[in-house]
Amino acid sequence: METAKLHYSNTLTFGQALEASKRGHKVARKGWNGKDMWIYMTPGKTLDLSKHDIWTPNVKDVAIANGGTVEILPYLSMKTVDNKIVIGWLASQTDMLSKDWFVFE
Repeated sequence: METAKLHYSNTLTFGQALEASKRGHKVARKGWNGKDMWIYMTPGKTLDLSKHDIWTPNVKDVAIANGGTVEILPYLSMKTVDNKIVIGWLASQTDMLSKDWFVFE
């Protein structure tokens, strides 16, 4: 099981945590109830039907409509306390206004 430790000497605002995630860091909040939960940014990329396995029928339909490619935009995901991944995590107002974010290592 992973253990969190602070990377920065001070905790971060949501904006600072978001910037850290853009640089490839996992970030988390001290105020979250679940241990070992963190979020990370998945960079976007273009999927090509001839080179990639597009497993979602709706995304495949968009690629077909685009002539064989579909652009996946960057998004945030969360690692949950029970070791699952939430794709497309959204911050709550409390998350965005909190100053207890840190880099999770």
